[in-house]
Amino acid sequence: MTILEFFSLLGGVGLFLFGMTIMSSGLKNACGDNLQVILSKATTNKVSAVLVGIATTVLIQSSAATDVMVIGFVNAEMMTLAQAIAVIMGANIGTTVTAQITAFNIAAYAPFILFIGAVMYLFIKKSIVKHVGEVILGFGMLFVGISYMKLAIAPLSKSPDFTNLLQAIENPFLMILFGIAFTALLQSSSSSTVIFQTFAIQGLISYNAAVYLVIGAAIGSVTPNLLASLTTNRNGKRTAVLNLIFNIFRAVILLILITVLPQILDLIQAMSPDDIGRQIANTHTIFAIIAVIIMLPFTGFMIKIVEKLIPILPEESEQLEDRKLQYMVNIQEMPPAMALNQAHLEITRMGRIAEKNLKRAIDCFFDYSPDKAESVRKREKSVDILNSTILAELGKLKAMDLSSAQMTQVSMMSVSIRDVERLSDHAENIVEYVEELRNKRAEMSDTAIKELRRMSDDTLREVDLALDIFEKNDFARLEELEALEDVVDEDETTLVNDHIERFLAEHCDPRAGVVFTDIVTDLERCADNAVNIAYAMKGPKPKAQ
Repeated sequence: MTILEFFSLLGGVGLFLFGMTIMSSGLKNACGDNLQVILSKATTNKVSAVLVGIATTVLIQSSAATDVMVIGFVNAEMMTLAQAIAVIMGANIGTTVTAQITAFNIAAYAPFILFIGAVMYLFIKKSIVKHVGEVILGFGMLFVGISYMKLAIAPLSKSPDFTNLLQAIENPFLMILFGIAFTALLQSSSSSTVIFQTFAIQGLISYNAAVYLVIGAAIGSVTPNLLASLTTNRNGKRTAVLNLIFNIFRAVILLILITVLPQILDLIQAMSPDDIGRQIANTHTIFAIIAVIIMLPFTGFMIKIVEKLIPILPEESEQLEDRKLQYMVNIQEMPPAMALNQAHLEITRMGRIAEKNLKRAIDCFFDYSPDKAESVRKREKSVDILNSTILAELGKLKAMDLSSAQMTQVSMMSVSIRDVERLSDHAENIVEYVEELRNKRAEMSDTAIKELRRMSDDTLREVDLALDIFEKNDFARLEELEALEDVVDEDETTLVNDHIERFLAEHCDPRAGVVFTDIVTDLERCADNAVNIAYAMKGPKPKAQ
């Protein structure tokens, strides 16, 4: 191979990869946010999740892109690991479509395809037409890139050195390793499979060698996902490792299968006896389908392996428990009085989680750490989830045969949830305040910090008492609560006045002063929410938030 032929090969690979990218981008733009919505709505039904993975990958022509989206959804807690692995399995089938397309010998029409795509993309203003033109452009580039690769590779078939090199790695194990490394370098199993097709068409490798290269390519395709998971949470990392485990198991199963039943390869070859490119494409697709059919029932087992490799931490277990309903389970099958009692217990539990979050946020304000801030945000998400779930269950209660008094109870509980949820909102605000201080490199005076500690302690006492009253319907303690509320109100007035004096005397950093007044306001509102919670089951609230 001359240097010009080598450059031609590199140019063909580059054009093919760029065509893939352009086509993927055009399809994503044409579909808008629909793909992400479909992915995020993947159900716990394994089969439908597999179909979603297939459809998404066929549309965007990239299993890596689908897998990265899945990692993002798991990271954002919009998808479970069980959903993720099923979608990933589907993506492994969907990505084989590229090899099926490129197995058609339509390179002669590529210039015309490029022309049509360019006209649509450059001269038509309607956005959907431009996006379709972008897809057609990318499609044309695929085949132009393949043409360049074929022309560059053709002389290699006459090179003894190159053929000897390929024969030297004819060992199946070495072929699989080569497929892994080559795909990891290209970061695309579709691209590497098409290149392997080209090698085979030019007579550089046998069909059997291509089979092992394709098996290795599936493992190498996981590289982008592993890289993407580096910046995700532990569940995002579990998703990437889950993908790797699936593809390793897939490789082992397929190797056992073709060793025990080599007739499978003969059967695939017989489907397209005179077209090795199509044989490789069919192998790629059939192997993917066989692997998914065999492994789909064992997704739970793979998840357990991943959770052994990346153990679930105590705080993760707590988060999972926090987000589940513990009392309002099958309430429609209970007598109304019991269902109402279970709802009351569930809201109380939600209140304690919100209180814990407020305590954590205040601790984070005075003794900041990124871990504390993140734990507040995660618990706030848990409270939001409980808020929505409990409200939905309360809606079911309203459909039951309730008395007028019981219906009033349901309405009062529905209102109380808002104030519980607001406590956790304020907790998140407090974390944002301390991060704002750190970003601005502003510092509060010792006096200001001491005042905030006092008001924080008073507020937490009031919140704790309010939840006790709500839990036990101990309205005899409302007078004690009102006294604490007066203390917090007095704290607010005193702290704001003292802050103004410090500001006028230029003893206060103005940037820190803004945060100081913001946190005072949030603490006072937490106290107001506490009063509302305490009065929720008694009657009209003395304050409206």
